This record gives sequence, C-alpha cells and structure tokens, in this order.
Amino acid sequence: MVDWSQESVFITGADGFIGSHLTEALVRRGASVRALVYYNSWNQFGWLSDLPREVFDSVEVVFGDVRDGDLMRRCCRDTQTVFHLASLISIPYSYTASESYVQTNVQGTQNVARGALEAGARRFVHTSTSEIYGTARTVPIDERHPLQPQSPYSASKIGADMMALSFHHAFELPVAVARPFNTFGPRQTPRAIIPTIILQCLANAESGQPIHLGALDPRRDFTFVEDTVRGFLAVAESDAAVGQVLNIAAGQDISIGELAERIMKLLDVDLAIETEGQRVRPAGSEVRRLLGDATRLREQCGWSPEVELDEGLSRVIEWLRPRAQTIDSKRYWT
Repeated sequence: MVDWSQESVFITGADGFIGSHLTEALVRRGASVRALVYYNSWNQFGWLSDLPREVFDSVEVVFGDVRDGDLMRRCCRDTQTVFHLASLISIPYSYTASESYVQTNVQGTQNVARGALEAGARRFVHTSTSEIYGTARTVPIDERHPLQPQSPYSASKIGADMMALSFHHAFELPVAVARPFNTFGPRQTPRAIIPTIILQCLANAESGQPIHLGALDPRRDFTFVEDTVRGFLAVAESDAAVGQVLNIAAGQDISIGELAERIMKLLDVDLAIETEGQRVRPAGSEVRRLLGDATRLREQCGWSPEVELDEGLSRVIEWLRPRAQTIDSKRYWT
C-alpha cells in the first residue's frame, strides 16, 4: 500500500475529465501533485478550475505539451509516481488529423516515459483505452484480446501502449498500463455520449423535439469516473501490476439506444430518437461492442466497481442540470 502523503506525483492531462478527478483524489490523499495543463493563450486550467479552491490551491500547475521532451524531463524530476493521461482523444477528428495523434499520443508517451526513467520513478502508469480492442471478437474482453486499429485514434493509442511497455522491457521502467473502458461522470464534455444525451433531453423536454444521435446499436461498458480513478490508484499501488495491462471495466454493457431510454426514464421525459448521419462513424471504424473483463485488476489489485450505472447517471444529471443553459452541446459532438 502506498502512503500517498509521502508521494510526489506528476500527472499529464490533469486538466481533462479523468485527469481532474485523479488530481483531486490524490490531493485529498495528501500527495504532492504537479499537474500538466495543455498550454493555451487564455491561461485556462481546463477542468482543474472546477476543483474546490482548497484542492486547486494545493496543486502545482505547469502549462505545456507532452510533445516537448525537455519539459517532460523537467516535470518528472523529483517525482515518485507518474500518471500519463494526456492524449488527443476525439475519434472523428483523428480521421482528418492523424499525424497530430501520432505526435501527441506516441511521441508524447515516449517523452513522458523518458522523463520518468531519468527521474527514477517508482511507477509509471500509462493510460490506454478500450477502443484499441475494436469490435469484440469474444466477450467479455480480457487483456489478451487482439488489438484492432479501427481508427487513427485507436492506432495511435496502440502505438502509445507499446511505447510505454517497451520502456519496461528495454529499460526496466516500472510501467503499468491502465486500460479504462467507457468512463463517465461529472466534468465530461458533450463530446461523450452520456452528457450529449442528457443535455439534449433537458433542452427538448418542454418542446418534445426528438434527440439526435449516431448509431443506436453499438454496446458499451460504462464505468463511473470515481471507480476509474480508484482503478488508477490500485494499479499504481500494486507491484503485481508492473509490466501488465489491466482493464478497468464494470463488466456490464448496454446499447446506445437502451442507454438513451434509461436516461429519459431518469429524467421522466419521453422523446423520439433520430439517427443523424453525420454522427455515424465510417462502417469499418465503428466498434460494435465493448464489454470488459477486469478479472486481472480485481485479483492483482483488489479493485471492483462500486457505483451502479443508474446511480452514476443520476449524479451526472445532477451535475449537468444547473449547467445545461451554458453548454453548447452541438459544438462538441465531433
């Protein structure tokens, strides 16, 4: 068990959805946290700005880019644990800007891993994604499932995973790869399916207008963000995780159409669902089913999910409802 109050931590992608929750969890456990925020000319801190003031004030924020190898080496200095979450993540954008995904996700991972190696880090936790499995050939999907690059994004993440693991095999960096399935929760933008459904339902509840989604039949395994964060911490704390890939998954899947009906029931609305062609992925790129097997994480690290889907959805609704009028959901769906 790691005493986080004695640990110095560097987190890339700390300004993102999962990264901000991980940052908050580590600060509350007493860790000294250095947080990388993607540089922007507006001096914005991403979702770190949503943290309680006493938490945010305890974080050492660094503006930068994982593509800058020298900066990553400096950020890793004097840290025992490195959590690497920074990446380009939008699948549709990867169809038109694939080179940027290679630069950020693959080259960026090499830069952070090199920094962790030179710093003599106790643990380097690299963030993968269930998207690299592609459409399930067998279910539930365990870590031995073939990797299928069905989008430039997933291809870049496969490369990033292999880069991280190569530093373990070649240089004995204590790498562990955390592979979350579909994480959801507060602070997630409408780029993701759950907030976009909720926001459309809230906006159309009075008018009765239909909500617009992409394909309704793909199935996904959703894990609440607090459970995902506990998975990251469990991976960082377990020596058995070194050199391993570990799925973080609730182990239950639901179709997008069923998910929308579930959300409408929680909101007490009844709206039609229309499929919008622009939201549908290319046929060869659509991942039809993701259902995760987290046996390895459970047996080696003692993790199990605690938040049921309906409870998690209710908490997202509670978080989004007062913000619904200020979020332009249409700008995010690509």
